[in-house]
Amino acid sequence: MKKSKKTNKSKTLRTIIIIIVALTATYTFLPNYLQKGIIYLNPNIDDYKIFDNREVKKGEPIPWPLAENYGQLQLPSTTSDSLEKYQSVAFLVIQRDSLVYESYWNGYTETSLSNSFSMAKSIVSLLIGCAIEDGYIKSLDEKAINYLPWLKGPYSEDLTIRHLLTMSSASNWDESYSSPFSITTRAYYGRSLRSTIKEVEIVKHPGIVWNYRSGDTQLLERILNKATEMPLAEYASLKLWQPLGAEESALWSLDKRKGTEKAYCCFNSNARDFARIGSLVLNEGEFANQRIVPEEYIEKMITPAKYLTNEDAEMVDYYGLHWWIMNYQGQQIPYARGILGQYIYVVPQHDAVIVRLGHKRSGSYQDHHPKDAFTWLKAGLELINQNNN
Repeated sequence: MKKSKKTNKSKTLRTIIIIIVALTATYTFLPNYLQKGIIYLNPNIDDYKIFDNREVKKGEPIPWPLAENYGQLQLPSTTSDSLEKYQSVAFLVIQRDSLVYESYWNGYTETSLSNSFSMAKSIVSLLIGCAIEDGYIKSLDEKAINYLPWLKGPYSEDLTIRHLLTMSSASNWDESYSSPFSITTRAYYGRSLRSTIKEVEIVKHPGIVWNYRSGDTQLLERILNKATEMPLAEYASLKLWQPLGAEESALWSLDKRKGTEKAYCCFNSNARDFARIGSLVLNEGEFANQRIVPEEYIEKMITPAKYLTNEDAEMVDYYGLHWWIMNYQGQQIPYARGILGQYIYVVPQHDAVIVRLGHKRSGSYQDHHPKDAFTWLKAGLELINQNNN
């Protein structure tokens, strides 16, 4: 009887060892991006800690003035509950170029970095506007192939910068977040963005159907890099971060050391400095009385691309040039958004900017906008009303 027990234990131990060896061998032969994906499983707002980064250098800081009512305004309890439910880390309101309200959770502060995720796409759009003004790019309708001679696909010569900005490239990019084998996952965790993006092909007529693709933004990064002859983070520092008076340097995550910026995501900053992006749009391309982006470009950027339809044959009245547009109670609200509930809202009717950062967002949508996007906008407007009374 004792011998039988000892034999069973020995077999169990051997089985465990075999499984461990098999898993280790399998893991060893997986591509690098899958190894990293298995370790970290899901994207996180602190992923800049696991990636190499390039600094987006600040210049002379221009701190936000504090509004007269700063520190006196209160969020309704229901809103506070929602902010906690979706694991918010920051909520901030700027009105008339002054800081009206800010709150932080979970150990995050006014200087804590966190990932913008797809809000970075909206920053890239602003940089395209700068590049056109600087003469690096001729126009929105310039052909992408002028900068990307390696571009493939039967319609590659038809693709323009405008098509990329309006997410109407008609490329074969697979915007799949759940599949570990998708090109999006490979771009996020992989170490060779330049070779990955060269796999993209323009397979249909561009400029007809809107289809959200992170690859469109990464192609814009390649265009900006070629046109300006400098890394994206360096151009962002010179044209945005320094003129905007950011209080903290930002980080743009790379595919590897001294590599390529993940342009479609991964711009890491804090709520106060993200608000500067909103203020720039609010003030039609100016900040602190300095022209940064052409007013004409800002207007185009936040105008819905209604000449496009989506795959359900609906008019695209919710997206411009890499900026979302929400119709809220008769107001047109341009905003940037990221997949884990990152938002920068521009509210012209109240001369205000609202920023929300966090770990989660709603999985339900209303008119192509996550439902929580309405919650944070409403909360910000309530604080603005309190400030005005």
